[in-house]
Amino acid sequence: MRTRELWLTVLLAAAADPAWAADAAALNGADTAWLLTATALVLFMTMPGLALFYGGLVRMRHVLSVLMHCLAIASVVSLAWLAVGYSLAFTADQSGLGLIGGLERAFLSEVARDTLKGTVPESLFFMFQLTFAVITPALIVGAYPERIRFSAVLVVSLLWLLVVYVPVCHWVWGGGWLAKLGVIDFAGGIVVHTTAGVSALVLAGLLGPRRGFPREVRPPHSPGLTVLGAGMLWVGWFGFNGGSALTADGNAAMAITVTHIAASAGAIAWAAMEWLRFGRPSVVGTATGLIAGLATITPAAGAVGPAAAIAIGLLAGLLCQVMTTLVKQQWRIDDTLDVFAVHGVGGILGSLLTGLFAALVLGGVGYAEGQNMLGQLGVQALGVGVVALWSALATFFCAKAAAALGGLRAPEEAEIEGLDLVAHGERGYDLR
Repeated sequence: MRTRELWLTVLLAAAADPAWAADAAALNGADTAWLLTATALVLFMTMPGLALFYGGLVRMRHVLSVLMHCLAIASVVSLAWLAVGYSLAFTADQSGLGLIGGLERAFLSEVARDTLKGTVPESLFFMFQLTFAVITPALIVGAYPERIRFSAVLVVSLLWLLVVYVPVCHWVWGGGWLAKLGVIDFAGGIVVHTTAGVSALVLAGLLGPRRGFPREVRPPHSPGLTVLGAGMLWVGWFGFNGGSALTADGNAAMAITVTHIAASAGAIAWAAMEWLRFGRPSVVGTATGLIAGLATITPAAGAVGPAAAIAIGLLAGLLCQVMTTLVKQQWRIDDTLDVFAVHGVGGILGSLLTGLFAALVLGGVGYAEGQNMLGQLGVQALGVGVVALWSALATFFCAKAAAALGGLRAPEEAEIEGLDLVAHGERGYDLR
């Protein structure tokens, strides 16, 4: 089956039934092996990829706290995903409104070793989707380092998973109302990056800026760690986007190809802008540009060709860099590690550009049935707008709940002495 026919079949089947692939085919060894690999790659993106990327960007006395945030979120979210998250996201909505699923798969009830989801074991599909549920709240860690209570990280992340990520995942990937409208989000421009980016902006605003922001903020303590983490994210993203094809075929191969091309274009665009503005490109900036390219291609990875990937990556590097300056210098919001500017703006931009570059005449795979370019752009914009609004409102609720339960911001002395020592009793480096 051609790529376009496969994509449209999957999209329309998912809109009709969230369990569209269950028991539809026999187990395929190649598909299973690829998804096993992709699952490991996506988890590798969080620990250690994202942890090292973020850890290198903060000050030395806070590095362990950032690593701990990623580790703790991965553990807490995994248990919550098993308990109710997966079932609510990927089972049928009995109301018919397409808002949320049921609890028939809670704790993987009735999922045996031979239960299939399409051509792979459902337990493997569960694990692949779990890695997305893990990395999405972990992305938000970049909005609040150096000044948040560890207890607040746990409360906000758990609540956020249940009231933001799970419903949006059902709307888009679980056969919900956005899926029925024909929204295209191949690997998470809306579900992952829009939700995390907008939520990061809200949390950063509620927490307030770091001490001395913006004039006395110090540069990253270890750019080397950041580049190492960026490299791990780059490799892991092949599983993130390529695995979202759920098959070992040309669609997965093209998704990996356009992912790599967009990352490269994003890095080049960011470095070129820094060269023009400041007279030299920075290592951290170039690494950030490649992440912007990766985030922006994510929703389009299964729908566009290589030429479009170049355009998407270049636009990502340019626009996301402009937004980093706008958020911190004009809006005066201390989104510390630029989660909104890179992931939020990247996800929104990529989701909208998918409505353009998915056109057959531009090398894409085509639109949902009955849609033209204008119609698809409208659906994409609607999806982005509603999800952004829901993410902002629900995140405000999550933050207020955490503040009521035990406080949101760490004491000033903890910020001065370092969250590593105050919150965890350890130091990232022994400099004696």
